[in-house]
Amino acid sequence: MCGVCGFIDLRGDSNSPENRATLSAMIAQLRHRGPNDSGSWVDDARSGVSLGHTRLSILDLSYEGHQPMVSASGRYVIVFNGEIYNHKDIRKDLEASTADTKWRGHSDTEVILEAISHWGLLESLERFNGMFAFALWDRQNRALHLARDRLGEKPMYYGWMGEVLLFGSELKALRAHSSWHGEIDRDSLSLFMRHNYIPAPFSIYKGIRKLPPATLITFRQHDRQRWPEPEIYWSAKLVAERGFAHPLQAGDELAEQQLHQLLLNAVALRMEADVPLGAFLSGGVDSSTVVALMQALSSRPVNTFSIGFTESGYDEATHARCVAAHLKTSHTELYVTSSEAMAVIPRLPQLYDEPFADCSQIPTFLVSQLARQHVTVSLSGDGGDELFGGYNRYFWGARIWKTIGWMPPALRATIAAALNALRPATWDTMTRWTGRVFPHMMPRMLGDKLQKLAEALPVTSPELLYRSLVTHWENPDRLVLDAHEPVTVLTDPARCATVADFSHYMMYQDTVSYLPDDILVKVDRASMGVSLEARVPLLDHRVVELAWRVPNGMKFRGGQGKWLLRQVLHRYVPREMIERPKMGFGVPIDSWLRGPLREWAESLLEESRLRQEGFFAPDPIRGKWSEHLARTHNWQYQLWDVLMFQAWLENERSASP
Repeated sequence: MCGVCGFIDLRGDSNSPENRATLSAMIAQLRHRGPNDSGSWVDDARSGVSLGHTRLSILDLSYEGHQPMVSASGRYVIVFNGEIYNHKDIRKDLEASTADTKWRGHSDTEVILEAISHWGLLESLERFNGMFAFALWDRQNRALHLARDRLGEKPMYYGWMGEVLLFGSELKALRAHSSWHGEIDRDSLSLFMRHNYIPAPFSIYKGIRKLPPATLITFRQHDRQRWPEPEIYWSAKLVAERGFAHPLQAGDELAEQQLHQLLLNAVALRMEADVPLGAFLSGGVDSSTVVALMQALSSRPVNTFSIGFTESGYDEATHARCVAAHLKTSHTELYVTSSEAMAVIPRLPQLYDEPFADCSQIPTFLVSQLARQHVTVSLSGDGGDELFGGYNRYFWGARIWKTIGWMPPALRATIAAALNALRPATWDTMTRWTGRVFPHMMPRMLGDKLQKLAEALPVTSPELLYRSLVTHWENPDRLVLDAHEPVTVLTDPARCATVADFSHYMMYQDTVSYLPDDILVKVDRASMGVSLEARVPLLDHRVVELAWRVPNGMKFRGGQGKWLLRQVLHRYVPREMIERPKMGFGVPIDSWLRGPLREWAESLLEESRLRQEGFFAPDPIRGKWSEHLARTHNWQYQLWDVLMFQAWLENERSASP
């Protein structure tokens, strides 16, 4: 894994001392993504093109894997972040097609360059199976190409600052350029307050964008300060629509065999490394499936890692320990105290570079930190929920709409009032009592879920119900001063897949928004923050394409999601070891805000401070803060959104000259 950065400076010579110093400063900001090596390249043609790279050596540890790398023909120069898992097969295809191919080493970066030289960029992207973000300079056509993998595992930011086009893996690299002048985009901030993340193509800064997954964008040297449209080379929308229109025509057993064989291959490809390798293990369906397949493919115990918390309802380490013992992995676990977890919070603004408020960012960083003490690569189980129907909202949402869709508004208002009559804490107390009588029957944090249901009752369509279920702050452009919430992939009907089933509608929307902009951002920044490469086998695009052909009845069965994926796992792990209510990978932010984090939060939410900074209307925030402290409502997620922006803003201003 690596960090990439660079720029095209239209003002002058890329070889100038100033430009070289600036490039070095950008590279230095990405050292955590690539501590083993770094390099730079500037075009000899006084084009203003400069490329920078930091390397975390995974394949071909020799200097032959050094970047920036020039193609054998001399036409292309690349800086590449990621892995092309099928690079050996592509190498064989190239050798069969071009007898004069001469290889310098065995890195996948070299294969990328020679594939592009032989087949062209678009065809090569269609052949690549991997996670990647790269910048490719075409010296012949004087064009810079930026490309990103299909599901959005690896990041790429870009944008114009005056006469300079900047790009890089993280915003901190762009901020190191001498032409940087970052202005906060209030419209993007309104998106953040709705979702707890900023969806692509937006970023927290005006003039800086994220390259969407599965796209390629080209900047030509003679086109000054233009904003070309990214070109799509793989469409999640088409994959979903084709899969829904042409479902698997196979019985349960055959479908399970197909998925099993494909997952084995996806995991095997991601186990290739010239450095120590392991896996995150929570004991849930997704991570347990990945680890089980790894162990089946390995002749030695697989390294697995989990963290635990002493807080009731947040500890998954015991489940992970049982799975690890059954599979006979080499398991390492670490129990983390509240103070140790909270010590991560001051690092979050710099780690994520822009406001990001998924509170599972804390345990994700901690388990990455633990794994990095033992391995350089760790496989993760992310993606199973979105592809195979694991989130509760997929079946609860469909049931809710079926129940309330016919109701007149007055009746909905009455039910909402009844749900709000009891505080969430009271519902949770009832849940704990009922759970003793009916174990595994009552969902965790029932009070919060019923509060969310009450908020969703007024909606008038299933699409608006989904939007309500994934919304933190309703009407965020009223909360963020002078903001107008932009249209996103979630609100543009033209970009939504046409699928007749509401559960699949929600799964698609999560796949193109929540998955790349929350889950994969969280994993990338947390792992790369400690120089660990995280690989996600369930997001092999072939698995994604198969998953969209799996009919509803093979995803949802017996009141649970992920039925087909569970059948694969049950080949290796006893059913009773896995079958339990779904837990989130979180921390007790709600109680921390009333206890050890209260003073910190109060300082960031202080009314005069909010008014002076001028980004938020203070009254809604202060109202939710008071209700949270009084335990009349649990507003942990909404408050965490505000706090993560405030902490990021404080860090931003302290870092400014």
